[in-house]
Amino acid sequence: MDNQFNNSFTFNEEESIDLKQELRRYFRYWPWFVIALLVSLLGAYFYVRYAPRIYETYSKIKILDESEGLELPTSAFVFKRTNINLENEIEIITSYLIMDRVVRELNLNTSFYEEGTIQTSQIASLPFAYEQIIKPDSIERTLSYKLELNTKGFQITNLKTENVFDFNTYSTKQDDHNLPFNVALEDDTQLDKLRDKAFIINFNPIKSTALGLKNKIKVEAIGEASDLLKLSIKGESVGRSEKIINTLMDVFNKDGIYDRQLVSKRTLDFIDERFVFLAEELDSIEIDQEVFKEKNNIIDIATDAELGLEQRSESEAEQFKLENQLTLSRLLGEALKGNSESDLLPANIGIENGGINTLISEYNLAVINRDKLENSAGKNNPAVQSAQSQVDDLKANISRSLNTYTSQLEASLKQLETRTQKFAGRVSQIPQQERLFKAIQRQQKIKESLYLLLLQKREEAAINLAITEPSIKVVENALSGTKPISPKPNIVYAAALLGGLLIPFGILYLIFMLDTKLHGKEDITKVTSKIPVIGEIPNLKKSKDIIFKDPNDRSPLAESFRILSANVDYILPIADGEKGKVIYCTSTIKGEGKTYISLNLSLALSSMNKKVLLIGADLRNPQIHAHINEDKQKSGLSNYLHDVEYDWKEALINGFGMHPNHRILLSGNIPPNPAHLLTNGRFKKLLEEAKQEYDYVVVDTAPTILVTDTMLISQYADATVYIARANYTERNLLKFSKELSESGKLKNMAYVINSVGAGKSYGYGYNYGYNYGYGNPSNS
Repeated sequence: MDNQFNNSFTFNEEESIDLKQELRRYFRYWPWFVIALLVSLLGAYFYVRYAPRIYETYSKIKILDESEGLELPTSAFVFKRTNINLENEIEIITSYLIMDRVVRELNLNTSFYEEGTIQTSQIASLPFAYEQIIKPDSIERTLSYKLELNTKGFQITNLKTENVFDFNTYSTKQDDHNLPFNVALEDDTQLDKLRDKAFIINFNPIKSTALGLKNKIKVEAIGEASDLLKLSIKGESVGRSEKIINTLMDVFNKDGIYDRQLVSKRTLDFIDERFVFLAEELDSIEIDQEVFKEKNNIIDIATDAELGLEQRSESEAEQFKLENQLTLSRLLGEALKGNSESDLLPANIGIENGGINTLISEYNLAVINRDKLENSAGKNNPAVQSAQSQVDDLKANISRSLNTYTSQLEASLKQLETRTQKFAGRVSQIPQQERLFKAIQRQQKIKESLYLLLLQKREEAAINLAITEPSIKVVENALSGTKPISPKPNIVYAAALLGGLLIPFGILYLIFMLDTKLHGKEDITKVTSKIPVIGEIPNLKKSKDIIFKDPNDRSPLAESFRILSANVDYILPIADGEKGKVIYCTSTIKGEGKTYISLNLSLALSSMNKKVLLIGADLRNPQIHAHINEDKQKSGLSNYLHDVEYDWKEALINGFGMHPNHRILLSGNIPPNPAHLLTNGRFKKLLEEAKQEYDYVVVDTAPTILVTDTMLISQYADATVYIARANYTERNLLKFSKELSESGKLKNMAYVINSVGAGKSYGYGYNYGYNYGYGNPSNS
C-alpha cells in the first residue's frame, strides 16, 4: 500500500475535536430540543401564572450605644468609642425569646388563607369580624378549619376530623358550638362579594410558629463600618409581613429598654451603699484642714494666688495683642513702600484701626478707577492724570497714619511689659504654707471627686431609669416592594429556556458518552490513520432496491459503489501482465454487511465493462443466494473444493441479466470441515484459473474474529476490503482489524463503512447478530 492513494488517506492520529461535527451530532435530534423547550416553557408559564406571589418586606434600624445615654460633661471617658457588637444584636433579634413575644403579640400562630380555583393564598386577616376563643398556649397541635359563605350562612368544616358546622346566619356568636373562634359578617354589603368563597383558618403551637418565624426573619448589617441593621421577611401577605417587622422592632426595643432600666436600678443601689463610707471619710479630712489653717494662721492664700495669676494672664494677653498689631502695621508699611503704581493693598488683614482700614479701601478703589480710565483713555488723558494724583495722595495719607499708629503701639507695649513684671513678682510671693496645705486639699479633692462622680452616676442612673432612651432608632419602618420577588418571569423563563436546552443536551451527552458503536470515518481514523477508508455506503433502509442491478443507475446507492469500485482499483497493486485482481471482502463479526458490499462491489466493477467473478467463500453462513433467489444447497465452491473431478465453471451463475460480464460462484453445500477444504490447495488453484479469465475476482469471506477461514486464505488476496457497519460495529473491535493489518495477516487492507447515517435498526433485511451461528461449531 505504498502508493499515492494510500498516502492520500493518511491522517493525523492526534486530530483535534471537530466542533462542527459534534454540533451536527446534536442537531440531528433537534425535535428533542424543540419538544423539551415547549414543555419547559409551558411549565414555566403555568408556574408564573399560578405560583403564589412572594413579596419582600424590610426595615432598617440603628442600634444605639448605651454609652450615648444622658451623661454629664465630666464623663470619665476622654475618647468615646462604640461598644456595639452587631453580631450579638443580630442573635438577640432572632432569638427564640424575641420571636415568642412577637408571635404572642400578633397571634401569629393563627393564620388565614383564601382558597382560589387553583391556588390558595395567605391573607393578613379575614374580610369579616373574627374573635379567637382558644388561648394560644392551649394549642398543642395543628388545627385547620375551612369556612365557606353560602346562601344561608356560614359552613365551617374541621379539616382534621371532617366535622361540618352549619350556621343559618352569617354569625356564629348566637349558636352553641365547640369551635375555637367566632366569626360574623357585620357589613351586609360585602355579602355578594364574599358569597361562595372559602377561607382556611389554621392554628399552630406557639413553639413551632416561633421557630418558623425565626427561620423566616433575616437580619444583616448594612456595610462593614455601619451600625445599621436591615430586617427582612418574605411572605405572600404584605400586611402580615409589615406587622411582623414593625412588631419585631418594637419588641426588641422594649427588651433593650428593660435591660437598661434593670442596670440603672442596680447602679442606684450600689451608689447608695458607697455614699455612707465616703461621707465619713470627707468629714475626717475637713476637720484636719480646719486644724491646719488655725495652726498656721491661714485665711485664703489660693484666692490671692489665683487673682495674681489671672491678672498676669490678662496682661500677657494684652501684650500679645499689641505685638500682633505692631507686626501687622510694619508688614503693611513694607507692602506700601514696595508697592508699584498698579498694585492694590491688602484689606482687612486684622489691623484694629478704622481710619487706616478706610484709607486702604479708598486707595484700592482709586487704583481700580485709575486702571479702568487708563485702559480706556490712555496714560496722557487728563482724567487719568487726575486719578493718579488721587492715588498718590491716598498712599501718602496711609503712610503717615501707619507711622502714627506704630508709635502708639510701641508706647503701649512698654507700659504693658512693666505691668506684667509687677504681676509676676506678686505671684512669687505666695507663702510657703500653701504647699503644705495642698497635701490636705489633695486628699479632700480625691474623696470629693469620687463622691461627685458617684453622685453624677446616681443622677444619670435616676434619669435613665425615669426616661430610659430607646435601644434602637427606626431608620425605616416596614416597607414592602410593589413587585413580587418570586416568581420572577424573566428568571423563570430564562431557566426554562436553559433547562429545555440542557436537559436534552445532557441526555444526549450521556447517550453519546455511553455509546460504544462506530458511526463514521472519524471513529476509524482515531484508532488508526495508516489504514485508509475507501468508501462510505449510505443507509438506504427505506429503499426497496438495494442491489446495483442496473449498470446505468444514478441513485445514491449506485454512485457510492461506483466511488468504492474506483477507490478499490487505486489500492490494488500495479498490474503484472494481464491477470485479474483478487479482492477479499470481510468483516469482524456477523451482521456488518460484507455479503451486501461484496455483491454490489462486484456489480459496480462489472458496470465498467470489466469481467467480474463473485465467489461466496463464507462456507459456514452463506448469504449470496438470498439476493439472487437461488437455492442455498445449489452446487458451488464447497463442491469444487471437495470433489477434484468437479469443474467450478459448471457452477457459475449469471444472476443479473443487465450485467453480462458478471458471474457468481455460490458457496455450495455447507461442509462439516470448511477450514480443511480451504487449505487443500484447490482454492488457490481456483483463484489462479479465475484470474486468467476475469479482470476482478471478488471473494465474500467469513468474519475474522469468529473463525480462522479468512486468515487461512488471506495470502491469496491482492487487496482486502474490511467492512464496518455504522451504529452496529463496536469501536473497540477496530483494534482487532488494525492488528490484523499491522501484523500482515490481511494484505493491503482498507476500510469500508456500511450503513452510514443509520439508526439503531439495520435496513437491508439482514437479521444478523453477534452469534454467527455456524452449523458445526466444533470445526469453527
